[in-house]
Amino acid sequence: MLNSIAQRIQSFRSHRRTIIELNSMDDRMLSDIGVLRGDIDRMVRVGR
Repeated sequence: MLNSIAQRIQSFRSHRRTIIELNSMDDRMLSDIGVLRGDIDRMVRVGR
């Protein structure tokens, strides 16, 4: 059970870091990788 909680926390932190990194990019950089700014949260949490 504790292992499952630890995995969820690690996953949450990883998603949060990814969101922060993508949000720090300018619109041109996001466009180059095919990401719209408004879709960042959904893409990170759900995937394409």
